[in-house]
Amino acid sequence: MMLLEKEDKELKKIGLELMFLTPEKYSSEEGITYVELAKLVDLPTEVVKKKLAILKDKGIVRVRGINPKYWLFDEYNFQRMDEDDEVFTLLCSFDDVDFDRYFDYSK
Repeated sequence: MMLLEKEDKELKKIGLELMFLTPEKYSSEEGITYVELAKLVDLPTEVVKKKLAILKDKGIVRVRGINPKYWLFDEYNFQRMDEDDEVFTLLCSFDDVDFDRYFDYSK
C-alpha cells in the first residue's frame, strides 16, 4: 500500500463517516459539504478534500452541485467494489472502529 499509515487513518475516518452518515448530520438534503465533514471528523479541510477525491475516484462517493459541492456515500458502487481493493479493505476493517460515534443506541 502506497499510502502512509497516518493517511490511511484519515481516509478511513472520512470514508466511514460518509458510510454511516445520517441526514441529521448535514444541512442540505443533497448531502454534506467538505467543510461540514471536516468539522465532523476533526480534520483540516485540505486533508478532507484530498481524501474525498480518492473516494470519488474509486466511485464510492457521489458529488452534487458546484459551489458548494455536496458529498454522499454510494452504497451501490461500494457493494460492487473488488474485495482486494485497498480502499474497500480499509473501509471494511472494523477492528478499531467505535460504532457509538455513528449510531445512537439509546432510542
